Order: sequence, then C-alpha cells, then structure tokens
Amino acid sequence: MNMYYHSKYRINSEMKMIHLLEENHLLLLMLQHFEIDFRVGDSTIAQLCREYDISENLFIGITNLYSGVRVANNTSFSKKDLLRVIVFLKNSHVYYRSDKYPQIRNFIFQLKQNHPDKELKLLERFFDEYFAEVLEHLNYEDTIAFPYFIALLENKENTAASSNYSSDKYSEHHTDIELKLKDLKNLLLKHLKISDDWMLRRQLLFALYELEYDLYIHSLIEETILIPAGIGIENE
Repeated sequence: MNMYYHSKYRINSEMKMIHLLEENHLLLLMLQHFEIDFRVGDSTIAQLCREYDISENLFIGITNLYSGVRVANNTSFSKKDLLRVIVFLKNSHVYYRSDKYPQIRNFIFQLKQNHPDKELKLLERFFDEYFAEVLEHLNYEDTIAFPYFIALLENKENTAASSNYSSDKYSEHHTDIELKLKDLKNLLLKHLKISDDWMLRRQLLFALYELEYDLYIHSLIEETILIPAGIGIENE
C-alpha cells in the first residue's frame, strides 16, 4: 500500500525534531502517541529520547515508519521498548475513538444538514458500519491482545500461558482496518454529487486521509515490531 509521505533518508539520532516536523507534519501524531510535548525546541532525537526515557532504537524505528521506511527484519527491541509500544498503541486508540471518529462523524452530519436533498444516509451508514468494525478491533486489542503481551513482557509466563493465547493467534486475527476507508473516500471523490461546500468536503477528506494514514502505521507497528517480538519471546 502506498502512503502519502516517503522520506528521502533514514532518520538518525542527531537530526532535530523540528526539522523532521517541517518535512512531515504527521509526525505530530507520533509525538502525541508517545506523550511528547509538541514544543520540541531545537532538541535532537537523542535529546528527546533522554528527556522522555524512550530508547533511540524504538523512537527512530517508529519515526521511520511514519516517514515511509520499514523496520528492518533483524531489528531487536527490549522488553521495556515493547511495553512502551503498547502504551503508544493504546494512546492511538484514544485518538481514534475520542478525536477522529467524532470529528469525521460531525463533518458527515454537517453535510447531511447542508444538503437534505442529497442521499447522504448511505455515507453516514457506511462510515458508522466501518467504524463499528474498527471499535471491535480496538476492543479486541485492549481486552485480549495487549493484556497477553503485557503479561509476556513482564515475565508473567503463567498468566500468559493460562490465557490460551499466542502471538500467532493475534497475527491471524489481525486485519488491515484502514483499507475499507478507500471505499468511503471513493464515495466522496467519485460518486457523491455535491457541487459546493468545498471547505467542509475538503475537511472531511483530510480527516479521512489522516485517519487512514495513522491506522496504517498502527498496523505496521503491530506487524513489524510487536508480533515478531512476541513470537521471539514465546520461542525462548
């Protein structure tokens, strides 16, 4: 899947965060999920990592993902890193539930109010059904997958084993929840005939692209960092 931002180079620890943000503003989402204040000043990645007690290995790995560079297969992460990944993913869940869904739902509602003559119930129903699937996926992660990984990482092998769960099961259940957003965007870009309301339609599309992008990174973090690490720990 081609996403919207591709870095010209791999990120390194001596780069200043402010320069990276100027090149890719979507890294603000990453900072939010890491609980890092946006006032980064002239701090380098190394300085930010020391300030927020995040390993450079993990921070650079996820920054590269947001910049279109995959995590190398042989990259290893500590258990502390992986626990931080779970906090990061949980924070992204808050962003989806409490920020993007209400925002997009409100844009669709406004469009429906502005154009009562248009058949916008289809758009509304499509998004609600889609996001119900997203919420089901997030709830599964919060109640089943993440508690299992936390027990595994905190050396609570008995707790993890008693759950009758595994990283492979999580991998099998894992879905690309961002892909169906393409159909929703196509409704707006190809089929829905509204000739005005430029600002509202653009805001809705921007919000959908932003949600799709972050969901894509969310899936990549799970597929390239969390699941392989879980399988490695189970095999030890």
